[in-house]
Amino acid sequence: MLKAVLPEEPGDDVALLLARTRALGADQVATWDVTPDPAHVAATRQAATEQLTEWGLDEAAFVTELVVSELVTNAIRYGEPPIQLRLIRDRTLICEVSDGSSTSPHLRRAHAFDEGGRGLLLVAQLTQRWGSRQTGSGKTIWAEQTLTPE
Repeated sequence: MLKAVLPEEPGDDVALLLARTRALGADQVATWDVTPDPAHVAATRQAATEQLTEWGLDEAAFVTELVVSELVTNAIRYGEPPIQLRLIRDRTLICEVSDGSSTSPHLRRAHAFDEGGRGLLLVAQLTQRWGSRQTGSGKTIWAEQTLTPE
């Protein structure tokens, strides 16, 4: 392969990096554009629940509803449009919410009488792991749930 793409005498060291990916089928990924209005969070949560039923993952519905609700609400409240929800079903179930803001999320410890500030803490407690990554147009926050074997 290197002989095919390089000149006969390269002027510098050359390294070939290979990555093997496993593409997911279209039936394993569901994506929704989210209207940046808190009144639409319930409909987004319902769409995610219906998708889980279609995938035969009803046992994951309770946690997924909470994760979707918290991440979408945070994206609406603290992020910027466009907002998108994506569910990925593979060996685990991954819930991703992307928005147009590059501000990274952070866990905070809410005081006893605070009305907010517990969302990411709940997500962290109820899922296997969570995180965020920067994208070319903002960020994506994701949470991963373990699925029970069939």
